[in-house]
Amino acid sequence: MELFRIEPTGKWIRGMIDGQVVIDSTEAKLGWEHQYYPWWYFPRADVDENLPATTADNLADHVKVDWNAVDQWFEEDEEVFIHPRSPFTRIDCLASSRHVVVSLDGTVLADSTRPTILFETGLPARYYLPLDDVRTELLQPTATSTGCPYKGFARYWSVAVDGELYEDLVWGYDEPFRESAPVKGLMCFYNEKVDLTIDGDPVSQPVTPFS
Repeated sequence: MELFRIEPTGKWIRGMIDGQVVIDSTEAKLGWEHQYYPWWYFPRADVDENLPATTADNLADHVKVDWNAVDQWFEEDEEVFIHPRSPFTRIDCLASSRHVVVSLDGTVLADSTRPTILFETGLPARYYLPLDDVRTELLQPTATSTGCPYKGFARYWSVAVDGELYEDLVWGYDEPFRESAPVKGLMCFYNEKVDLTIDGDPVSQPVTPFS
């Protein structure tokens, strides 16, 4: 396997198992195996010899440790979740007065003039709406949970319209991470799966891995 991009991180990276440090490096590099996010590669001397590790063809002096091989990961003294964060991914959460209407099969699900728009590198803008502007009587909570290293851990709702259930169409963050704090307690619909108008203009459904 060959990495198509390699960048220094400059951050102090540690991995811990049962409270014991098993990876401790200030010389880690970020390596991209695919376009979505990078992975850490460490000098072999910075990794406990008992941890299984792999190398990349073009970074043979460093090794990769599987995410689930350790209990906790840290950048400096902040814990990191899900996968390493890319320095080329940015999150902007902006309060807006745009008029956002979300509908499905002709049924309005939300109508708001006070969205918080989350702009994330590589993804379409996401419109997070106050609960008071969402028809929550059409929503059903699910057991689904996902995690994002930039936003936190989300919970989901399905939408019931005219006897049909659209699963996991809505999500929200109860305790988002610092850079996404403005969307706390708001709800967001998949642009890819609903009819969306912004200031009266229809928005085409984007094609993403979530389509």
